[in-house]
Amino acid sequence: MRDRKPEAGEAMDPEEDESYVDYHYDDPGTMPGTLSIDKNAPPPEIHLIDYDAEQSTGRRVEHPEELTPYLDNHSVSWVDVRGFGSEDILRRLGKVFGLHPLVLEDIVNVPQRPKVEEYKDHLLIIARMVCPTSETAEAFFSEQVSLILGKSYLLTVQEEAKFDVFGPVRERIRTAKGIICHQRADYLAYTLLDAIVDGFYPVLEDFGERIEALEAEVVENPTRGTLERIYLLRRELLMLRRAIWPQRDVINALIRDANPLIGEEVRVYLRDCYDHAIQIIDMVETYRELASSLTDIYMSSVSNRMNEVMKTLTVISAIFIPLTFIAGVYGMNFDPEKSPWNMPELEWYWGYPYSLVLMLSVAVGLVIYFWRRGWFESFSRVKK
Repeated sequence: MRDRKPEAGEAMDPEEDESYVDYHYDDPGTMPGTLSIDKNAPPPEIHLIDYDAEQSTGRRVEHPEELTPYLDNHSVSWVDVRGFGSEDILRRLGKVFGLHPLVLEDIVNVPQRPKVEEYKDHLLIIARMVCPTSETAEAFFSEQVSLILGKSYLLTVQEEAKFDVFGPVRERIRTAKGIICHQRADYLAYTLLDAIVDGFYPVLEDFGERIEALEAEVVENPTRGTLERIYLLRRELLMLRRAIWPQRDVINALIRDANPLIGEEVRVYLRDCYDHAIQIIDMVETYRELASSLTDIYMSSVSNRMNEVMKTLTVISAIFIPLTFIAGVYGMNFDPEKSPWNMPELEWYWGYPYSLVLMLSVAVGLVIYFWRRGWFESFSRVKK
């Protein structure tokens, strides 16, 4: 979930900021088709699911050459590659499936902007998949998924095998539930795209709960940590927007552009997937507006709290100013023997209690006056 390109010669610290995505790109002038694989990429795991209307089989594949018999059979073959940390295996997969060198380059250069590219015998679809996760400090896990659609096969390449949203699809194939086992590879590609798009909903639910919690916090007890969480939320929503916005264009291109690998019936299903993408974009934009308004609410809350503090200090000062005046008057050094007008109270028998009662009466009178004016109502509301 990081989105900053490192400067030339700069080594990005993975722990520096959780909002950045490590961009991986070729050096300027690199020959097209060069595979520049991140050294931290996990080794590939190749999983094969071959199915038709009557049966389905799934197994782990050790060598890409074992997939050759599945490319031109009457069943649908789903080859799921999880991880691309081996250039040798990727080259061998490209040779088995007849992939263009630029396809392999797009697979390993992550993150790519979601897109669709047509080749002679296959169709490349780059998508962005997100999954909610509680195992890291990040709100969601995001990775690139490459789908290569052929006549009777679908090759998918994921960045790693830790998370994905394809579990229900695998279960539907295994149990022959629904119509997926009666359809071709294009329907499988639609099903996976639909699962990727629908995977945004659980993430958005988490964002909705976080926004509700922040709304309550920003009104009742805003702190510096609240402001930091608001900015983190806005940054994460921006990353989510960057993931889903071009994905809508990908689905629209699959619907609009005629391609023999995608049938008319599947385009009807893709329209439903497109509607889901539009709905998710609307939700993301709504949450972004709410997150932006939280900053304004935070500033208003902090300002109101400061006003309450200043009001409290003003009330206290207004009460003690007359008392200070009285104490100052009785602190003057006039000699009563020189004149009967020079502070005759100093020689009274009850002079000291009189001054205390006078100051207490003034303080009580001011408190009653402020209370009748409603100055203390806001204090009681803050305490509640």
